[in-house]
Amino acid sequence: MQQKINPIDAILHDHSIMILDGALATELEQHGCDLDDPLWSARILLENPELIYQVHSDYFRAGADCAITASYQATIDGFLKRGIEEIEALQLMKKTVLLAKKARDDFWKEEMGAVRPKPLVAASIGPYGAYLADGSEYTGNYGVTDETLEEFHRPRISALIEAGADLLAFETIPSLQEANVLSSLLNEFPNTYAWMSFSLKNEKAISDGTLLEVCANTFGYNGQIAAIGINCAPLELVNEAIKVISSHTKKPVIVYPNSGEAYNPETKTWHGQKSCLELDQQSEEWYKSGARLIGGCCRTAPRHIEKISKKWRTGDKVNSEV
Repeated sequence: MQQKINPIDAILHDHSIMILDGALATELEQHGCDLDDPLWSARILLENPELIYQVHSDYFRAGADCAITASYQATIDGFLKRGIEEIEALQLMKKTVLLAKKARDDFWKEEMGAVRPKPLVAASIGPYGAYLADGSEYTGNYGVTDETLEEFHRPRISALIEAGADLLAFETIPSLQEANVLSSLLNEFPNTYAWMSFSLKNEKAISDGTLLEVCANTFGYNGQIAAIGINCAPLELVNEAIKVISSHTKKPVIVYPNSGEAYNPETKTWHGQKSCLELDQQSEEWYKSGARLIGGCCRTAPRHIEKISKKWRTGDKVNSEV
């Protein structure tokens, strides 16, 4: 089978940056959804999938070149715990891709004459710890074998690819062990690309303590890894982390941090919104440091993505001030 074109390279060949979408879960909450559930945003697949379609559509209209699906916490094991059989669980995971694709295709019918790339659909593959919902997704200390991780990730990777995702988003990955497992699983799907995005312990290391430069060097040689970077990170760590990654790989660097607000796990509330710099302002510095895929994670919204789009898509060239 002939290897398909790397979809990220195809966009970056003609455009200065690739603009990602923002938060899905917190945007669903703005629409009145209750996500206090182990399934998190995947719960809405069962209750109100039309809202997921709506949020994807909002991000495309705001200027996003890529939608990340609602499959971050959608797993066979997680659905089984809710009494959903494996066959239906796989169909629900595929539905996350189909919803994003429909939103993209409906949008593109209206906008295909615009000076922007046709948006991609990236199927989210969250870490094993997100399914455990015990906080280990922030440390990567699972205490399980590679085989356990392979058996956990393989069926949903397969289902999401079968549903027609343009690429995979290995995101918020906290450990080198899990990243290695995901990278090796790509060998079983030779016509598929993915990005590898880590969560951070600090500006030089991912959550399990592995140095960022080690991660960049390790996955820079996998031809199926289309970009390497970070997400769900505090804004104050982002620029230095980009510099470390970009100095140790030739891959495009991807970054989609949190809004800058602080989360209180006891009250489950966010604080500090008024003190946050907008992502579009910070994107100039991130670009200079090496980032080429830029978007938002927790607490970011279509308005943030729209500002990034307006800043970077003037005449489809890099802002003259950058």
